[in-house]
Amino acid sequence: MEDEPPSRKAEEGGSSKRSQRQQERQGKLPRRRKEVKRSIRRPDCPEHLSGGSVHWLPEQPGSEASASVEDTAEGCPKRWDRCRRGHFLHGPYPATHFGPKACVLPNPTSVMHIQDPASQRLTWSKPPLNVLVIRKIRDETLLEPFKELCRFLVEEKHLMVYVEKKVVDDGSLLRDDSFSAIRNQLCTFREGFDDISDCIDLIICLGGDGTLLYASSLFQGSVPPVMAFHLGSLGFLTPFKFESFRTEVDKVFEGNAAIILRSRLKVKVVKGIFQRNEQLLSTQENGILPHNHINNEAGKITLQLQVLNEVVVDRGPSSYLSNVDLYLDGRLITSVQGDGVIVSTPTGSTAYAAAAGASMIHPNVPAIMVTPICPHSLSFRPIVVPAGVELMITLSPDARNTAWVSFDGRKRQEIQHGDSIKITTSCFPVPSICCHDLVYDWFDSLAQCLHWNVRKKQTRLTDASDSSETEN
Repeated sequence: MEDEPPSRKAEEGGSSKRSQRQQERQGKLPRRRKEVKRSIRRPDCPEHLSGGSVHWLPEQPGSEASASVEDTAEGCPKRWDRCRRGHFLHGPYPATHFGPKACVLPNPTSVMHIQDPASQRLTWSKPPLNVLVIRKIRDETLLEPFKELCRFLVEEKHLMVYVEKKVVDDGSLLRDDSFSAIRNQLCTFREGFDDISDCIDLIICLGGDGTLLYASSLFQGSVPPVMAFHLGSLGFLTPFKFESFRTEVDKVFEGNAAIILRSRLKVKVVKGIFQRNEQLLSTQENGILPHNHINNEAGKITLQLQVLNEVVVDRGPSSYLSNVDLYLDGRLITSVQGDGVIVSTPTGSTAYAAAAGASMIHPNVPAIMVTPICPHSLSFRPIVVPAGVELMITLSPDARNTAWVSFDGRKRQEIQHGDSIKITTSCFPVPSICCHDLVYDWFDSLAQCLHWNVRKKQTRLTDASDSSETEN
């Protein structure tokens, strides 16, 4: 039997490949690309801004979601980076293909996804069982609201309520015999000693904006939904009124509430990672940090935090200017000479950054703000960089004094030569429940708390003669 011509074999091979591709399109054969994409997706990294409802399942002890951020980051740095850059940000797919004349090729995976803010809804996968109540300390006016809320949650909702031990040990509560039965059913914890991150389904805050910041600091990984009642001084982050707390809590427990995901900053303080060299500035080429000035063995992470508002680097008690270098993804951007610099989230843009002259950004915008504090330069304006980049702040080699850093106003410490502060967007935002919706609540807070664009109205012209006189 004679061998078939090579051309015929090639035709049969080509037809078989074409038929295989046709079957893949029709769904008869599994596509390898989809299998690869599923294999690299990380189950414990939520796709926070991927659209649709945000489902919350009460966490169970020992689950993967309760793993610490440090263990996750150190154990699989490549997957962590891919998760942070691939799933958290708005924007085109990383493998975007462009055709002739810079047009995007018709590939559904490479189309830019702009999410509708109204699509962010809270839906419970299971009814919440454990509720954390945070009350503003040293405020006697909050005792009665606190007792009313605890009675409602324990007696009517039959929930397990967690509170801080110092709140339960308050003298006014201890002297109230009518509250003793409820007090004995409360679960207490101490900050820094007890870990409650794996047993809380919902957080309710009574107080001002500081209570929400404190709630964020208690959860260095995934954060449960937060419902904040305005019982403080400013209340920019607390949209709910306590007068109708029963109705509002019932609505939240029924689910399908509007929710806003407030991004946080993942901050690392590294001690002694750089060798001090007086000639460092003269040896930096094109703004890239030379590798021979990095001492890998000396670098040690002394602090790792999740920050909701801002990281502030200032000159501390010194009378000299603060002189720090700012790097973005390893490249020197600028040197800040002034009273300091603020690196904030969009949520923090209405806090210290706004007082320093920065723009106010809606919390749903993925971004990081860099705002100088009283810079000794007429051209240093606040800037906004994409969420996901890594910022690094170090003392300049020729700085005359050290600097000080604080995180949401807490854990203040000194930064010396050789230390560095690494900042990037966290994969664990704070899900804040909205009273109305995430757009209306923000503009209402701007108007009510900051009196944004409040001005006396201009009177209208009385007749046409006034208009002509004004124009002349």
